[in-house]
Amino acid sequence: MKKTIWLLLDDRKGSVNQAQGIAQAIGDSLNVIEKQLVYNHFASLPNWFRGKTLLGINKQKSDNITENFPDAVLSTSRRTVPVARYIRKHSENRTKIIQLMYPSGGVGINEMDLIIVPDHDGIKKQQIPNAMVIQGAPTKICPETMQQARLQWEPIFNSLPRPFTTVIIGGSIKGKAWPLNNAQDLADRIKELHNKIGGSILITTSRRTGENAQNLIMERLKDIPSYTYIWGEKKENPLMGFYACADRIIVTADSVSMCSEACGTGKPVLLFLGENWLPKKHRIFASSLIKNGYACDLKSPNCIDFIPNKTLCNSQKIAAEIINIIA
Repeated sequence: MKKTIWLLLDDRKGSVNQAQGIAQAIGDSLNVIEKQLVYNHFASLPNWFRGKTLLGINKQKSDNITENFPDAVLSTSRRTVPVARYIRKHSENRTKIIQLMYPSGGVGINEMDLIIVPDHDGIKKQQIPNAMVIQGAPTKICPETMQQARLQWEPIFNSLPRPFTTVIIGGSIKGKAWPLNNAQDLADRIKELHNKIGGSILITTSRRTGENAQNLIMERLKDIPSYTYIWGEKKENPLMGFYACADRIIVTADSVSMCSEACGTGKPVLLFLGENWLPKKHRIFASSLIKNGYACDLKSPNCIDFIPNKTLCNSQKIAAEIINIIA
């Protein structure tokens, strides 16, 4: 009989995408069921206080998680940890816990069968025997999704001149606004690259880009042939098509997920690091991608010739480990 894993999903799109990327890689090897959780105001309480309870969960609006317990749960954030521990307790410790990211304060780590942590967090396998240290984050990027996206979007982009440079723009991070001089620098570097290689840009912004930075970038790039998706636009998001059809990808280094997605495509990835903007962990992460051959610094004079020597494929590695643990 096929074993079952629940994905404990909340309102954080980044962690939901990571969990769904892992589920996609698991495929038919396990019975994967998504459990959507809706929080109440108690969710902000620390995990040591919430313990192994459903305190913090709106039971009426959340999917049922109080019966027919699974063989394992994938806990996707700090706030889902008490729920995972509740399920384990009420399954008489039968349910295994797979945790994405190190849990706040280390609460409950001895009950977890696997803790998936990025190497830029500085956590070593020797410190936590049940840790799986990865570079970056799991994503939905795989050959199958890229092929599907290419078939859907390439006919739409085909009226634009080649090559295609995909541009994925983030912005503010951890409450620190994205300086406008960085937005201008990014736009100028995109223009400089375009002047050398020609073609078109496939460009998208995010909620964190900010209106002023977004307007500045789009104004400076207005003469370049492009397909744009501005955050909040009421049309289908072409992001997967942007990845699939790209000849090279420029991505701002403020998002671990965005950078991991880009480096999972196997395309040349050029990272924009900016100035006086990225927190230490993000600088360490970006540097590790460059050092290990996944990406190149956009400001490097040789970035136009960069070819990656590796492709990031965390979801597949994590899925294999989960299947091994549950089997």
